[in-house]
Amino acid sequence: MDYRRLGASGLKVPALTFGCGTFGGKGEFFKAWGSTDAAGARRIVDICLDSGVTMFDTADVYSSGESERVLGEAIKGRRDKVLISTKGTFRFSAEPNDVGSSRFHLIKTLESSLKRLGTDYIDLYQLHGFDAQTPVEETLSALDDLVRAGKIRYIGVSNFSGWHVMKSLAVSDRYGYARYVANQTYYSLIGRHYEWELMPLGLDQGIGAVVWSPLGWGRLTGKIRRGAKLPDVSRLHKTAEQGPPVSDEFVYKVVDALDAVAAETGKSVPQIALNWLLQRPTVSTVIIGARDEAQLKENLGAVGWALTAEQVAKLDKASEETPVYPYWHQRGFAERNPAPV
Repeated sequence: MDYRRLGASGLKVPALTFGCGTFGGKGEFFKAWGSTDAAGARRIVDICLDSGVTMFDTADVYSSGESERVLGEAIKGRRDKVLISTKGTFRFSAEPNDVGSSRFHLIKTLESSLKRLGTDYIDLYQLHGFDAQTPVEETLSALDDLVRAGKIRYIGVSNFSGWHVMKSLAVSDRYGYARYVANQTYYSLIGRHYEWELMPLGLDQGIGAVVWSPLGWGRLTGKIRRGAKLPDVSRLHKTAEQGPPVSDEFVYKVVDALDAVAAETGKSVPQIALNWLLQRPTVSTVIIGARDEAQLKENLGAVGWALTAEQVAKLDKASEETPVYPYWHQRGFAERNPAPV
């Protein structure tokens, strides 16, 4: 397993992180992802650790806290061997203050996460979304206090716009607060918008990408092709409209390119899609998920080899989209303002 720095921090993380959204299966949305119980989760953790995957990502809202609880059970007795990444900010209950990035909610939700996970610290704690109704100074001050108290090691964000991140970093720099070092972001061969602004920001400010849904919300598993019926077991049956928007024809075009590279390499479609991501600038770790051991072992096959420059170029061309303004215009000034990829 390759280990990489998390942004500009001193923390090394594995190139692959296991995503625990399949743990718990509470509620229709998360049940469509998977419903791994504690016994199944322990087996998955065993396989991950044997392969060098030492980081596990979850969130308070995954299965209404059940994902964190199951992960806590699975790592019991080996907390020192794993890195835990979790998130807070989204609404957790109907209580008026049980949402957002206020000092009140961050402290409350972190303490609840620690209890469910059975630990006294989180290695990477991320805000799940930007809270425009709480002053950034209040949010960063609260996070800094939690870092200084030893309850959080590193902080990051998820689903932020570029200006959200830069405003936050400016506040951290002004007051000497802990700085964000990670951006848990959507990025895949059928969703490359991350490259337009957030990737250049990450390069400039030392923020590492923690990639979620690297297989395009389950569309790059190799089971979805032009003219083929949607597999009987797929999260897309119930969650397609809640995932990243993409046209069927664009997916087929990218899958055609993946099939061509698969024929050249002898690797599977998801392994190629994951390997492509691992070669992109700023990517610190890619979150993989799995309903069962077979899926997990296949995804683990994405490391230990590399696509050729020609194969990367083939995938780049098939998945390219015209950027929105001002990014398409900036391509005309590449002499002084080059794109990172």
